[in-house]
Order: sequence, then C-alpha cells, then structure tokens
Amino acid sequence: MTNHTARIALVGDHSPNVRSHTRVPLLLDALRERDGLDLDAYWIPTEEAEGGVDGFDAVWLLPGSPYRSEAGVVAAVRTAREQGIPFLGTCGGFQHALLEFARDVCGLDDIAHAENNPDADLGDALIVPLACSLVGHEGTVELAPGSLAEQLLGAERTVERYHCHFGPNPRHLDTLRAHGLRFTGTDAEGGVRIAELPDHPFFLATLFQPELSGDGTRPHPVIRGLAAAAVATAAARTAGETVRAASKG
Repeated sequence: MTNHTARIALVGDHSPNVRSHTRVPLLLDALRERDGLDLDAYWIPTEEAEGGVDGFDAVWLLPGSPYRSEAGVVAAVRTAREQGIPFLGTCGGFQHALLEFARDVCGLDDIAHAENNPDADLGDALIVPLACSLVGHEGTVELAPGSLAEQLLGAERTVERYHCHFGPNPRHLDTLRAHGLRFTGTDAEGGVRIAELPDHPFFLATLFQPELSGDGTRPHPVIRGLAAAAVATAAARTAGETVRAASKG
C-alpha cells in the first residue's frame, strides 16, 4: 500500500519556550518510525493563519496563548471545520475552537475569550479563568461512549496532563450543544475537557495537552488519530487528482 505524505499546518506562534512546541519534531519522527505515518509539517504563524491553511491535509492548533492574532486562529478553525480538514486543537487550541463555533455557528458574534479581552464581562465570556489553575496538573477524563475520543483511546477514561489557566464558561455550553458540538470528555467534577463534531471527518479539541504525554517516543492516540486522518485525506486527494487527470486524457 502506498504511504502518502500528508501536509499538516501547525498553527501557533512557534517558540522554543513553549514545551509543546519543542515536542512536535520528536512526535513527527515517532509517527514516521513507529506508525508509518509521514507528515510534512509547516508552522503557520497566527498572523498568517487567516487564509493560510487552505490545501493542507490537517490542521493542529497548538498551545501558546495568548496568540498574537485571535482573528488568525479563529479563521484557521473555521477553514478546517467548513472544508472538512482534519483538525486538532489542544489547550489554547481547544479554547479557540469553541470560540469559533460560538461565533460562526451559534451566532454569538461578540462573545469573548477573557485572556484575549481582560475587560470582558466574565459572566458573558465563553472562555474564562478556571476556578483552580490546571498548570502542571494531571487529572482523570471520563470519555463518552461511542465518541471519537473513546474510539481513539480505546477506554472509558484516561489520565491526562494540563497546562492552562482558562476553560469554558458552563453558562454557554447548552447553546453550543444545541448547534451540534458534542462534549465527550469531562473531569471528575463534570468540567468539559474534550469537544468534537460528529459529522466532521476528524474534528477534536482537548483542554489537556496530549503532546506532553510520556517522553514523546509513543505519540498519544489523539495525535496518532490526527496523523492517520491527515494521511487518509492526502490519499483521497491524490486519488481525486489521478481521476481528474485521467478524465482529461
């Protein structure tokens, strides 16, 4: 079977001081060597992300908020969601995936992320400071039966690592649910930790950081799932191009 090289957009303000960013090369090497999944990865600065992820086989919105361009990351999420491009958002990526959905699908045009807009009314903001910071913490996540997250992890629960101060405001979650976003992972207190879109080829967002799992030599199942979806997308694209070329010949 032909192994297709998939192009993945790594959206974020690349920094050697962000540990998740330094893990990416190690994870890519492990995906190639252990899983036979070849990814050609490109860093896309947030200021260039608006219109900058078209044509990629996957988009990974990495941690590192506050991003230099909120508009850029929101546009990247929208492109992946609307074009059916496999998408993973972790930590800040999770937060901004919810922000995009609230604005562009639910019609909550003015809803804010409190880290990006410190003057926002916290009662009305979508992303707000967590009552207890999760920086450096680990915690159990319960997975919804039949969800993409459960399929990838092959279990009913998992223990994951966090490095965040912000999370979703429970006040708005029912609105997001009503418009099709599914919350498929919760902590022991019921706090939302995973979101996904069931009708999308692969759209997953986690408040935890799977890129920090282990020592990086065994990619987390969520990251492996994104890589597999990206390779499948690349294969489908190549097949489509072959068919179109043959029809013209």
